[in-house]
Amino acid sequence: MSRCTAPRYGHRTQSGRDACPACSSRGYRSYNSYSYSNPYSSNYSMGSSSSGRSGRTSRSIKPRWSRASSPVFYTASEVQALTPIRQTVEKLAVLPDLRDVFLCHAWDDRQGIAKQLHDLLESNGVSVWFSEKDVTLGVPLMRAIDKGLANSRIGLVLVTPALIKRLPQEGIADKELSALLARDQLVPIVHDTTYEALREISPLLASRTGLSTAEETVADIATKLAELVNLEPSC
Repeated sequence: MSRCTAPRYGHRTQSGRDACPACSSRGYRSYNSYSYSNPYSSNYSMGSSSSGRSGRTSRSIKPRWSRASSPVFYTASEVQALTPIRQTVEKLAVLPDLRDVFLCHAWDDRQGIAKQLHDLLESNGVSVWFSEKDVTLGVPLMRAIDKGLANSRIGLVLVTPALIKRLPQEGIADKELSALLARDQLVPIVHDTTYEALREISPLLASRTGLSTAEETVADIATKLAELVNLEPSC
């Protein structure tokens, strides 16, 4: 009987399975060929097939809050993870003068990826609480952050190598994250790192499904976040 080569070479790709004398005839299907069950049947519809920048994940879904003309598609897991966040946004719609999002980031990222994401969100009509512009001279930093958290509909946590390095130091970013984790309104944005690395530092945050720049561009992520907080009727 042929021996499976998975323990030595792995079967993470279709070509790896095809090269295995034991498994090549079993008719394995690749990850993208599986059809998903629809736990939120009223929340999304299927569209034309699309894929992320890395080509690893199939994106072919439009959630109910996405406009028909939207250029971005979602995975089933993204829709499932973002649906409770969208419900929170809708519940808070009756409260006036709230920012759309609070952007939690490491200090080191303030002039890099954090500012890039902030600028893209604002160009999509999203109001963002961002420490670089919202904490003015003479205002106690922690008090300003506390008000920013209280007056934002949802929170974004920009997960970068700098954030992973700083979280164990229990600084400002750690306090922001603790407050956001206590509420069902948190979206992680992973950039230049992995969920595996995050899990070593914050298993609770790593358990939240979010968005990743390894799978799609920062511009597409900003578009999805803008759709998530947009309360105008979709058409």
